[in-house]
Amino acid sequence: MFRALLSSSRPLLSRLRASAGPHVHNHAHLLIPATMQATPMLARGMKVRSSVKRMCDGCSVVKRKGRIYIICSKNPKHKQVYPPQARSP
Repeated sequence: MFRALLSSSRPLLSRLRASAGPHVHNHAHLLIPATMQATPMLARGMKVRSSVKRMCDGCSVVKRKGRIYIICSKNPKHKQVYPPQARSP
């Protein structure tokens, strides 16, 4: 009896699914081009230090907005900033 009930209800279920239309998935990974997915983000932040120093020949000292920055053209890991920002409570 259960099989008979299922076999009689299957055509109804297929009609309901067909009337709902195709299901569209909106996944973010499908919207990003393949070239962007393969390359990782290469942005580095600044090291916040109480005393900054040059690490190599490519490092240069820059003073902007009342702060001292070390910017390195050879190695991005050498970027530093002094003084650190004051924390807001």
